[in-house]
Amino acid sequence: MQPKWLEWAKQIQAISQAGLEYSRDVYDLERFEMLRTLSLEIMHEYTGVETERLRELFAGETGYATPKVDVRGVIFRADKMLLVRERLDGAWAMPGGWADIGLSAKENVVKEIREETGYTAEAGRLLAVLDKKFHDHPVSPFHVYKMFIRCEITGGEAAATLETSETGFFGEDELPPLSVERNTERQVKAMFEYLREPERPVWLD
Repeated sequence: MQPKWLEWAKQIQAISQAGLEYSRDVYDLERFEMLRTLSLEIMHEYTGVETERLRELFAGETGYATPKVDVRGVIFRADKMLLVRERLDGAWAMPGGWADIGLSAKENVVKEIREETGYTAEAGRLLAVLDKKFHDHPVSPFHVYKMFIRCEITGGEAAATLETSETGFFGEDELPPLSVERNTERQVKAMFEYLREPERPVWLD
């Protein structure tokens, strides 16, 4: 579970962002801007990240605040899962990333698979929609929904990319060090359960 200070900072940020978008009263706008500054000060106090950097990442959006969406492609070959080695941390994850505006969830996961592995793929069944705050990920300034989608390789070949240095297929009992920012061991092992039980209900937080 995420710490309370992070939950409060996110809530303050969301309230201020919505207020700045919809309020027309100059005094209310000033108060909402103060709230946004307060959320940044809380984040800075507990993370040590510079305030301006936090403003770019955490408080730079406009409009009504909604969760970000992360998509992950779940691909198996001979009972082994396709993982990619992330250049950022040297650890392994199911291929995926932030969903781009203008693309459906299926289109996004297929794009991410191609960009991170070199494979072309076809998206199939939705397996899970998880709220990042309920899982053992590092703390994040964003409220994130993670979508896990079963996919099948249709072509291409494994290749290193700008974001990943390796691809590989791993059995459930031979998993490499995982990039817990992107996927936890519990999540990865749950995907193997869907391999064994294809009709298992969607995992929804």
